[in-house]
Amino acid sequence: GMQSHLQALLSLYKLYCPEQVTITLPGRMKTYFKNPEGSWKAAITAVRQRNQGASPLSQRVFLGISQPQSRKRKWNAQMVIPASSTNTNNLAEDRQKNSVCLYSTNESFPVEQLQTFPQLLQNIHRLEFPSQMGSVLKNPLLLHYMNCVKDESIYLRLYYWMGQILQEECTWCVVDNSSEEEFKSFLETIYKSECFLQASACFEGFSACEEFLYKTLPLWDGVCCRSEVLSLVSWISLSSFSDIKSYIYDPLAQLFFTSSIYFKCSVIESLKELLQNWLNCNEIQVDSESSS
Repeated sequence: GMQSHLQALLSLYKLYCPEQVTITLPGRMKTYFKNPEGSWKAAITAVRQRNQGASPLSQRVFLGISQPQSRKRKWNAQMVIPASSTNTNNLAEDRQKNSVCLYSTNESFPVEQLQTFPQLLQNIHRLEFPSQMGSVLKNPLLLHYMNCVKDESIYLRLYYWMGQILQEECTWCVVDNSSEEEFKSFLETIYKSECFLQASACFEGFSACEEFLYKTLPLWDGVCCRSEVLSLVSWISLSSFSDIKSYIYDPLAQLFFTSSIYFKCSVIESLKELLQNWLNCNEIQVDSESSS
């Protein structure tokens, strides 16, 4: 049967080469290979820095609930479309075997050459998403294509990738993470993508982003990436009030009653936008059902 460490490896393969993994894997992200000494090392580091006069780390380190230190990597590089699409190797092999032109009607159109909306319309039946799904978030043409295709595997690939990035790069959950500006820019990119997708279709936000808010809002100080976090709160999908109250409203209420007037107004504005998004999505659903 399936074992946790095998699922972890297969999930990693599915993140970068989804066409190689055909089996269904659990949707929720989970840390399989957790370092058992991580919390101890973080606590020792905090004590050492405190004795040396440096600013002490958060109490989360001593409670053992902080995430391990983020790996030093250029994760923002995945926000750019790679030099080749996922099946370039397959196209090259077919071209050598059958001497078929790359741009024939039966072959895929290289997504890195997609520049204009007319190109999207002419080649929409020959397009495929890049291997790095994060590049879709900064490409309006590929976001349009997402709305046209309506493929569950697309959102699943984005879910895997986005959930991993949010978990590893969250500024207030990772010990000694100094990339706040990059993380803030990443959250803003997600928010703009959600606004774009809802403008052209009924869209309720990315599920990975919603899970990220559920997990991290209780640890949030209300200051780091404030405008970006509250903007993402406005894209929580329709669900039961009890879940939203416990995971969203209660953490925000603790900050609301102890923060400035500006923060209170920001929270109210975010909740107003949340209601507007709910109403817009519900109206689109009703219109589509009545027309059908």
